[in-house]
Amino acid sequence: MYVGALTLDILLGDVRSLKQKRSVVRPLIAELQRHYPSIAVAETGHLDLHRRAEVGVAVVSSSAGNCNEIMDACERMVAFRPEIELLSARHRLYNDED
Repeated sequence: MYVGALTLDILLGDVRSLKQKRSVVRPLIAELQRHYPSIAVAETGHLDLHRRAEVGVAVVSSSAGNCNEIMDACERMVAFRPEIELLSARHRLYNDED
């Protein structure tokens, strides 16, 4: 069993309040979950900042290759959204021996 963890650090566009931030981050999380129903996605950091967000993605699979493939696809999906800028993405892969 393999568990993949992806952390995405995001800079939001013209956002001036936490309410506007939610209106950008929530659809992003919903889109990721709609395309990949087997993953878990949540906003995990920068909760009190208006223009920054951290989104965490977790994947469980029987193969490391599948975990990496899904994490790469999620990263690409976020990176190609025009209203946000992906500052960094950190991939971690754990297996049952860790």
